Amino acid sequence: MTSSEKPADPERIIEFEFLRATEAAALNAMRWAGRGEKESADEAACDAIRGIFDLMDIRGEVVIGEGIKDEAPGLFKGEKVGKWGAEDSVFDIALDPVDGTTNISKGMPNSIACIAAAIPEEGSDSALQDIPAFYMTKLAYPQKVRLAWMADPSLPLSLDAPFEEVIKLTARILEKDVRDIVVMVLDRPRNQPWVDITRKTGAQLRMIADGDITAALAPAFEDSGIDLYVGIGGSPEGVLSAAGLRCLGGGMQAKIWVSSEEERESLIKEGWGDRLDETFRSKDLAQGSSIIFCATGITDSPLLNGIKVTGHHVTTHSVLMRAKSRTVRYVEAVHNLEAKTIRLRSTGKEESLLNQIR
Repeated sequence: MTSSEKPADPERIIEFEFLRATEAAALNAMRWAGRGEKESADEAACDAIRGIFDLMDIRGEVVIGEGIKDEAPGLFKGEKVGKWGAEDSVFDIALDPVDGTTNISKGMPNSIACIAAAIPEEGSDSALQDIPAFYMTKLAYPQKVRLAWMADPSLPLSLDAPFEEVIKLTARILEKDVRDIVVMVLDRPRNQPWVDITRKTGAQLRMIADGDITAALAPAFEDSGIDLYVGIGGSPEGVLSAAGLRCLGGGMQAKIWVSSEEERESLIKEGWGDRLDETFRSKDLAQGSSIIFCATGITDSPLLNGIKVTGHHVTTHSVLMRAKSRTVRYVEAVHNLEAKTIRLRSTGKEESLLNQIR
């Protein structure tokens, strides 16, 4: 390949570098577990991700970052990452350095570091849809349910359908009793209607305190024990979930949830007035086939085990997925504290993992 030629499959070449970034984020944030300082954990994860991005041969732009809800010290929309060489591939990037910051600050389960990256298709401005709202209502389901609905769109699988009908439909498609269907819901007062309906139908309920990316992905994993995810959660997390579901084959529908009249007026001014009632599918939020999703567990979650420290070794558990090939890789890595380093943007150099963990 000459210097003027671009690789035919650039995401295959670069995908493990994104995985290294989520590993570094998880490792650098782990020391804040249980210390009650979620902003410090977030800042540490961002520092490590930026440090890896500085070494990557990409022209990357953060199109969906964090901080919209809580002014966290995140990587923000419009930030340029990578080396930006003339022949480097263009990537749109969505990320959540720590999904579940409250959880990690309390030492609770269900926190991960995750990144979605996608190459825009020719003629498209972006591969990952930036939703300028704080929250979205989401419904995520397994591949088998998605395929059944695609074959017969008249089936009651939507956010507008009565949720009890969605539960019964899912049970029928998955060949389960309704009482064996497991519904996951983010524990917020705004999600109480779905909690009540789930209990009324006799289906099983699993509630989480934070971290709805792993929750939305869970139905697409056969061994997760989760059949449906429903409720109102963050919009950036919704796009990240959509990217992961595109790689897994599962499905999701989402609609903007307006939290206040002030937000409604702001969205209308930004030109989103005619899309407030639109239902977005996974393919609308994460477009094309050149999509990568990777995540590393910080504390245990339905998707990944968290970081384990044993003596002078640290074990991380990650997942790396591609939409084009539908390949899902689970990566268990053992890092030697005496030898492992993490490159941080704040120092511009490799730092001992021993100093970061201990």
